[in-house]
Amino acid sequence: MSIQLPEVAKLFSERFGEQPHWVIRAPGRVNLIGEHTDYNDGFVLPLAIDRAIWIAARPRSDGQVAVHSMNYNEPGSFSLDDLGEKGEGWLEYIKGTAWSMRDAGHRLGGWEGVVVGDVPLGAGLSSSAALEMATARTFATVSDLKWDPAVMAKLGQRAENEWIGVNCGIMDQLISAAGRANHALLIDCRSLDTQPVPFPPGVAVVVLDTSSRRGLVDSAYNERRGQCEAAAEFFGVPALRDVSLKLFQKKSKGLDETTRRRALHVITEDERTIMAVDAMRRGHLPALGQLMNQSHESLRDDYEVSSDSLNTMVDCARVHASCYGARMTGAGFGGCAVAIIDATAADDFTAKTAAAYKEETGLKPAVYVCQATNGAEVVG
Repeated sequence: MSIQLPEVAKLFSERFGEQPHWVIRAPGRVNLIGEHTDYNDGFVLPLAIDRAIWIAARPRSDGQVAVHSMNYNEPGSFSLDDLGEKGEGWLEYIKGTAWSMRDAGHRLGGWEGVVVGDVPLGAGLSSSAALEMATARTFATVSDLKWDPAVMAKLGQRAENEWIGVNCGIMDQLISAAGRANHALLIDCRSLDTQPVPFPPGVAVVVLDTSSRRGLVDSAYNERRGQCEAAAEFFGVPALRDVSLKLFQKKSKGLDETTRRRALHVITEDERTIMAVDAMRRGHLPALGQLMNQSHESLRDDYEVSSDSLNTMVDCARVHASCYGARMTGAGFGGCAVAIIDATAADDFTAKTAAAYKEETGLKPAVYVCQATNGAEVVG
């Protein structure tokens, strides 16, 4: 079961002896399709999920931020006037977001509170972006700032890029900031325009956590990003989003084979993502599932970011009669897959897929049905 508002408020009152002034929730995400396209200025189709980072807080007047992480049972604090050196650990995401917001000219007020989350760590469901957006929404609330999801997402991305040192695209922060209940969100990662796409009736989204955690993902991610930038330069365009499949087929022989396959994935994935939006709007679930299957094959063979555990999980999911399609999701090399299924068979699907995966790998997976929720918001 996911964390709920009363639990968070109770954690705060047990520590501070009163009810919090605010409770803020920012969700993790799962991406239906559009993988490794965001940093190529392309299209993605994520949803904000009912797993989130929560902050319960009250204001302080001394410019200090003091937070207790309930997940790590660990306190952390810093001064807004002196953020100190960059370090490691959960507090750096809060400090980095404060740094990014202050550097953009926002006057921030101090606060104290508790932070707790149920987004699985290292599973590719964007726990870090959820913490950044929960932090940004808390600062915006304490400091009486306008909440603009796209602006705040860019500030969270900058914190991740420049304070944390992870060269991520914009998708994770933007879906955590701007998600909409019962909808996926088509994001144009160049313009940051968003279009809510309603889920057809009778479909369930299932996250399949392989219980294998990602290794070497940062170095591989940066390598893939560099290959994409090299391919864009070869084609003479700002980003691979600007390369049509026709142009790719005409000119790609001039690329080395590895870079060619990386570019092929991105170009075809953008096309699949736009086609997936059309399939969802028409309620054509078999077509959506087929596009997700094709995405997984492309990520496995051309972009080479899947893993044995992810491939096994996808195979186990697809065997079930209720499954329209399944694919790895997130950066890859472990973490989660995502499936769309007939909602009436959700219990049978989760039980049988989990059992099949455990039999194949010896690992006990976490399999849960997700609801699409709103992005970062004040909920109490």
